Amino acid sequence: MKQIALIFFTISLLGFSKADSQTISGTLSAHVGQELRLDGFNGLQTYTINSTRISSDGSFTLSYAEKEPGMGILITANDETFVVVLSGEDIRIEGESLSIPETLNISNCRENTLFEQYASEHVRREQTLTAWAYLNRIYETDELFSIHNEPQKAILKEIGRIKTEDEAFLAGLNPESYIYYYLPLRKLVSSVSAVAQFRTEDIPSTIESFRHIDYTDDRLFRTGLLGDIIESHVWLIENSGRSLDSVFVELNISLDILAENLTGNPDRFNEIAERFFDVLEERSLFTSSEHLALNLLNNYGQFISNRLSNKLEKYRNMRIGNTAPDIEFTEHTHRPEHITATRLSEIDADYIMVLFAAQWCPFCRQMMPELRSKYPAWREHGVEVVMINLDDTPQEFRQITDGVTFLSTTDFQRWNSPMARAYHLTSIPKYYLLNRDLEIILRPNSVNHMDAWVDWNLIKN
Repeated sequence: MKQIALIFFTISLLGFSKADSQTISGTLSAHVGQELRLDGFNGLQTYTINSTRISSDGSFTLSYAEKEPGMGILITANDETFVVVLSGEDIRIEGESLSIPETLNISNCRENTLFEQYASEHVRREQTLTAWAYLNRIYETDELFSIHNEPQKAILKEIGRIKTEDEAFLAGLNPESYIYYYLPLRKLVSSVSAVAQFRTEDIPSTIESFRHIDYTDDRLFRTGLLGDIIESHVWLIENSGRSLDSVFVELNISLDILAENLTGNPDRFNEIAERFFDVLEERSLFTSSEHLALNLLNNYGQFISNRLSNKLEKYRNMRIGNTAPDIEFTEHTHRPEHITATRLSEIDADYIMVLFAAQWCPFCRQMMPELRSKYPAWREHGVEVVMINLDDTPQEFRQITDGVTFLSTTDFQRWNSPMARAYHLTSIPKYYLLNRDLEIILRPNSVNHMDAWVDWNLIKN
């Protein structure tokens, strides 16, 4: 009936104390002899609560004694999974395989029955809302239909009814149960794609829902949803149909709200802030990653770990407008005939693109052929390329510089290289475009980004 099934246990229904040990037991005929593990969630990480081996007749028993309710996940040796809610009730699971929920019979759990009902009904409501939203757009914009007011009124009325029905189900749950907290978050995350594509009128309210998530709530870190929430929040704003400038404005508003909220939970500050920062960088949203970095460093320094600080400092020291550190080329330098410079500041070019890369980096290997082909045209328009190599063997250095006609230098120290540390490097490939005075004027996110800059600024103009 669904890909992921949930089992709900409610301590208040049976009167167990939180110190009692509860069990998950039953039979799984398709997993005879396999190890079965129960994991819990702690923020972005999982941890093992207990494990057992399923007997020859398919039976198993797992105990757990969680102090607080939260989500768990049953995992077999072949990585079949089944999500559970650990809220203090003994339960039995009878059936074949964890990967085929429809083969399972779950007993003694009223919360699970409520979830099964909601999971089934909510999916159908979401599909129907998407269909009604599509029809409503037609009646609003197509002149063949826009003259008919009554059908559109009926569509809007039905959309309202479906939303109200869904909200009423969630509001009717026991406020003391974990499902009352969990399901709205799961609904928020699962709705993002449909909202962005088909129900764009819901984008502002959905973004506001993400902004109102309380990251100081301990229940959040036991949901298993923290990573999805962070990624969905960023993805929705990025794909909300705004101009890029407007995307950065909205992202920065969210990031400012986030930072202020996180001060209420210093223990989780670094975990969440670092994941937001990484997602922004992964999606090449560097304007907002810089905004977050500078905000955290300037206003929340007392909360930041050394690890996170090192990631953020590159934006304070390597931001556009700053002067990049000079680099002295080592004795291990692949030098083209037209360059005699011994350091970066001696390069005779209007612009210098500094690239950090390595043969062991798959993304670097993928971009190198394109960079080699673009370089001659860039050089004709006053752009030199200097590659700082982070390999640790001469063989790797020779491999990545094979066929390269721009200067490349290395000291075989990888991340410990003074050159990498000077630029606060945390990932590669990394690009910096400098002018003749080594002022940072652009932080390209790819060879294509750099090529577009050359085309617009040096060729067309």
